[in-house]
Amino acid sequence: MVLIEPYYGPTPRVSEKIREKCQKLILTDEQVEKLIKLLIKEINLGLGKATHPAADVKCFATHVQDLPNGQERGKFLALDLGGTNLRVLLIHREDANDFETHSKTYAISDDIMCGSGEQLFDYIADCLVNFTNEQSVFNERLPLGFTFSFPLIQLGLNKGILAGWTKGFTCSEVVNQDIVQLLRDALDRRTDGNKIEICAILNDTVGTLMSCAWKNRNCRIGLVVGTGCNACYVEKVENCELFDGSNDPSKQYVLINTEWGALGDNGALEFVRTEYDQMIDLCSTNPKKQTFEKMTSGLYMGELVRLVIVKCTMAGLLFHGVQCSKLFKPGRFFTKYVSEIESDPPGTYKSCHDVLGELGLKDVTDEDCANLRYICECVSSRAAHLVAAGIAALINKMDEKNVTVGVDGSVYRYHPRFHDLMTEKIGKFVKPDISFDVMLSEDGSGRGAALVAAAARRETRQEILNS
Repeated sequence: MVLIEPYYGPTPRVSEKIREKCQKLILTDEQVEKLIKLLIKEINLGLGKATHPAADVKCFATHVQDLPNGQERGKFLALDLGGTNLRVLLIHREDANDFETHSKTYAISDDIMCGSGEQLFDYIADCLVNFTNEQSVFNERLPLGFTFSFPLIQLGLNKGILAGWTKGFTCSEVVNQDIVQLLRDALDRRTDGNKIEICAILNDTVGTLMSCAWKNRNCRIGLVVGTGCNACYVEKVENCELFDGSNDPSKQYVLINTEWGALGDNGALEFVRTEYDQMIDLCSTNPKKQTFEKMTSGLYMGELVRLVIVKCTMAGLLFHGVQCSKLFKPGRFFTKYVSEIESDPPGTYKSCHDVLGELGLKDVTDEDCANLRYICECVSSRAAHLVAAGIAALINKMDEKNVTVGVDGSVYRYHPRFHDLMTEKIGKFVKPDISFDVMLSEDGSGRGAALVAAAARRETRQEILNS
């Protein structure tokens, strides 16, 4: 059994006892291979009519069957709600190579995240209408694509039922409701939002895939590693037993939103979970849910590192056992610190000293920094390898010879080695006759939503012409 350890610089000063505390965070190739087989099995359960209700990986059909064809033109609105911010965009495409984008970001307060559904959607409607006024398009009837990055049971391209909240949201009277209708109702309550036409609701992974497919027709997977972690992929309609969309025989594929963040909710991931994962889950707003996401996403990565730091400090292995009050406070070690610490050149620790200084720790030794960097690398490397296992599973399942993976999300964008760690591991486990590449999405949540809305309008116009 070969252990693949993270890189920690040419002159490591990592103590053996710190390594022991982190040992279970290092995945073996055997564990990665087992995870790939497990995910393929769970995806098939999610796609099946009889097995779907009990499946952890739900594999919701998105009703998106048309990839961009390059002919999308006009003005489009996009909404993006996927975490603690709401973004509203106006996208204008005049020719094949031009996307003119104007956007504004609005904060989602804790009160709104945990308040009533009516309060949330009234706020979204207010932001949307105010934005259209600012952009002087209030009197134009514009199609809207709504990126809503939570588990949706889609009954149509513009009808999606919320299966359950994630990412810290707990708004009441929204679960099991049609998100599009809730937004329409909020716009109606304003009396001045009736010119907005909600054409499509989609997940951020779908937006990522669509954004990349506009440039690369081989894009078949959309991956987001940010606040949350999820992926979508192109599946044959014949394999989606619950999909009751178009009867057009020319449409042989549909995008599937895997919602793989729930992988392991049935206990199937215990072979890779650690005591730190168990503590994360116990203190979360959704215990025993989103097991895979809690091991891979930015919402939890910093806290995982903090829990390891606390254990090592209490054992006297870090900071001479000095218990810093900020470090011992849940949520205080941010995921951005992980990226900053690992961005230092090997053997140097400037960012690490800066982070620890911000947390109130002074006179920290380079040995402490080397140990802390090692902890960060163990947690981030494991996340990258878990995500890589998921992508390898999707690539092998589709079994297409050339696949592009479109990726977005703050962890992927800003962590200095996440891309390399992920792609290296994917390459080790995809079938030998398959080639793949990984492509960073440009504004996937916005541009992708606009492209889905454009495709929906194109289909509607075609149906009118054919009637």
